[in-house]
Amino acid sequence: MAYDENLADRIRMNLHEKGVNFQEKKMMGGLTFMVQDKMCVGIVKNDLMARIGKENDEMALRKPGCRVMDFTGKPMKGYVFVDPSAVDMDSELDYWICLCLDFNSTLTK
Repeated sequence: MAYDENLADRIRMNLHEKGVNFQEKKMMGGLTFMVQDKMCVGIVKNDLMARIGKENDEMALRKPGCRVMDFTGKPMKGYVFVDPSAVDMDSELDYWICLCLDFNSTLTK
């Protein structure tokens, strides 16, 4: 299963600009960016996969283009998919990446 290479490049650039140390792993038929050895943000097909934490689900789902992550057919709390049209602008992508990084910083190893 292919993923959006352009979106991957944009995520890489955003993380580099923020000085974030990350690793990339191919998972779930897409690409995941690991921060502090934890899944942070990724791409599944053309969608942004955002790990935002359960406490942010309700707020995030009110945003245009955001929907529950149901990769396995079962909703996954704390994760959302964001349509490509909702991250078309760099500022939109940055919003989601910042939300993911904020949540990631709360996780312990």
